[in-house]
Amino acid sequence: MAWDFETDPEFQKKLDWIEDFMREEVEPISHLGMAVHGSVGREKFIKPLQQKVKDQGLWACHLGPELGGQGYGQLKLGLMNEKLGRNNLAPTVFGCQAPDTGNAEIIAHYGTDKQKEQYLWPLLNGEIRSAFSMSEPTGGSDPLTFKTRAVLDGNEWVINGEKWYSTNARYAKVLVVYAITDPDAKDPYKRTSIFLVPTDTPGVEIVRNVAVGGGGEIGGGNEGYMRYTNVRVPYDALLGERGAAFIIAQVRLGGGRVHHAMRTVGACKHALDLMCKRAVSRTTREGRLADLQMVQADIADSWIALEQFRLLVLRTAWLIDKHKDYNLVRKDIAAIKVAMPKVYNDIATKAAHLHGALGVSNEMPFMHMVTSSLVMGIADGPTEVHKVTVAKQVLKDYRPDNDLFPNYHIPRLREDAQAKYADELAELKEEYAKRGVGRGAKAEA
Repeated sequence: MAWDFETDPEFQKKLDWIEDFMREEVEPISHLGMAVHGSVGREKFIKPLQQKVKDQGLWACHLGPELGGQGYGQLKLGLMNEKLGRNNLAPTVFGCQAPDTGNAEIIAHYGTDKQKEQYLWPLLNGEIRSAFSMSEPTGGSDPLTFKTRAVLDGNEWVINGEKWYSTNARYAKVLVVYAITDPDAKDPYKRTSIFLVPTDTPGVEIVRNVAVGGGGEIGGGNEGYMRYTNVRVPYDALLGERGAAFIIAQVRLGGGRVHHAMRTVGACKHALDLMCKRAVSRTTREGRLADLQMVQADIADSWIALEQFRLLVLRTAWLIDKHKDYNLVRKDIAAIKVAMPKVYNDIATKAAHLHGALGVSNEMPFMHMVTSSLVMGIADGPTEVHKVTVAKQVLKDYRPDNDLFPNYHIPRLREDAQAKYADELAELKEEYAKRGVGRGAKAEA
């Protein structure tokens, strides 16, 4: 047997360091607002923390040693991300912030030496940011509805179209752009290619920056609504092979979905912790909230849901480490993607409700959590698509039974069992006959 639910002592020391570091240094500066995000603020607040992470050998742990990471594997990443997931600034401090991690991963896998030199190493060192420019206003993330085109003109690609929710485009140095290059390809999933487009290329425009959730000024968010108008890039701006965007996307999104789930475990744990602190601290006429059975039921339901989700995430991480192939773990990755928004939303909503009016204010984190849970149901593919994936993967192991009654029909099972054990039943009948026939014997038989 190889089952084990313990962390090895040496890695536990790393986790303990992360716990203390998060509490003492990362979480405090996350409350300084925009002061830490400008170029001067990053130098003053974030860079020193990043160096401490590097000194601990915990920088960009999602990457292999050849790319400056630790090659920890997904299971260890899962345990780390549980701690990072409770604070939005933590991934940046640890060099694993989205969308840069996924973009760096596909550049590492498919990029040329020139592309790696220009974009990969600066991304890994935290020197530049990137944006993933795939989904569109007309068709969301469905690649078969994309309208953005890239047409070859001599030795240049000319890109025209619009993209929606290109996260961090306003801060990015490079855009990972999906565009149709082969509209007549017989295989519809080979019609689209990926391009690395510098944000200062003529024709690249941020129509506006969209914010997630309600409130705030229109145009003040981090989700770029992009327009590409006659954007010219050299032929070698192509990432990977022509028409390979769908294959490359699966490499990128598979890991991204898992890492989202890992961090969501941490966010759920944070919401549950705050819920429990409130329950033992707040009193009503009947005593503490923690003594009320309906509150106890909410806490119990939240803890059970979180533990179930956490185990599913860690098991999925373990399977990825075992198989080294996201395609062999498609069902499990899709399953955690489906479970994630519901578990997160349920726990965050209960936590907000338990805090009363304070819980739904912007002075507590819960409404941001609720909004984030809705985002998790959309980002990297909507929940419905992943449910279909799970169902298809489950059903492929079953074969039809076209008899009038199914082969698991109880009368049929009984008949088969009697036929299989006919000799034994005959011997049993004969034994009872020797003991004498009576109502008791018949009943016993």
